This record gives sequence, structure tokens and C-alpha cells, in this order.
Amino acid sequence: MFLENNINTTQKKGWIEVVCGSMFSGKTEELIRRMKRAQFAKQTVEIFKPEIDTRYDNEKVVSHDANEIHSTPVPSSSNILILANNVDVVGIDEAQFFDNELVNVCNQLANSGVRVIVAGLDMDYKGKPFGPMPGIMACAEYVTKVHAICMKCGDLANHSYRFSQNENLVHLGETEAYEPLCRSCFQKHYKK
Repeated sequence: MFLENNINTTQKKGWIEVVCGSMFSGKTEELIRRMKRAQFAKQTVEIFKPEIDTRYDNEKVVSHDANEIHSTPVPSSSNILILANNVDVVGIDEAQFFDNELVNVCNQLANSGVRVIVAGLDMDYKGKPFGPMPGIMACAEYVTKVHAICMKCGDLANHSYRFSQNENLVHLGETEAYEPLCRSCFQKHYKK
């Protein structure tokens, strides 16, 4: 007979949380908030970001609202496994810029008892699923989709409309190159 009191409470339980949405929707702000709460609870944390993301700071993860937390820039997702030793919580910002191996990295961390919090764009500037994000979202226990406000009509925005002429998939930019748009306004403005 199984008794609830006999549950193994010494085994760490890991899981994956995803915070996704368009640019300017508060993804990084939410990642920072969750990581700081874990620090407050005396959990050991480590935050990673792709080393190509130097928009606000070379090492810190910084939100558009200038909220920040120290992070470790890495060239690829495999570096996260090497550097995430003896931690309770791993945060990963701008996950869409990592290679597809990030899905396996997140699963390995969660399977070893680590809480993994991933923030990133779920769609690219063309409205297509972006990088490893769909795979991570499929494996995650918790997915939070956050929204910006459409700069054209004021509805909830879920698209990152790029109005600059750069057609590279990865183009680091802020308000000089992107604006959040709702589905309807994105369809009107995006020329496929």
C-alpha cells in the first residue's frame, strides 16, 4: 500500500518554465523578477545569455525598463551545462538566439533537478516560430505568454514588427528597428 508519507522528499524536482512573447512585452523583466525571488529564497542561481546580445550590457541581463541582474554570456547552449554546477535555478535570456541544442540542455538540467526559466521571442520578425523556442515550449511544464501593446491600435500585441530594411534573421535592435503590433496590424504592415 502506498502512503503519501513515504514519498521521496530528498530528490530534487526540476522543471522548465518559459516566458515568451513579442519584443517590449516584459519577458526579461519577468525573468529577472523570478530569478531575484529565487535569490531572496536563498536558492543558488545562475543566469545565462547569448554572448551576441550586447545591447544594454556585455554581462548583465537588462530589461527595457533598466532592471538588471548579473549573467554569464555564453557562445553556445552547450556551455550552459558546463557552467551550471550546483545550482537550484538556471535562467536563460534571449533563448531564441541560441542553437537548437538548447532544448536538450534545458531538459538535461530539469531532469537533474534544476528549475529552468527561459525567456525569449516565440516568433521572429516574419511571424514564424523562432529558433529553439517552439521545442522548449513543447517540453516545458509552464508557459507564460506575455503581450506588449500594439503601437498602431492599442490592442494586445504579439508580433515584433521590424521596420528597418535589414533582412537578417538576427538583427539586434530596439525601438529604432522594431515595434510591437497586434495580429491585424501586423498583417496590414508586413509585406511577405
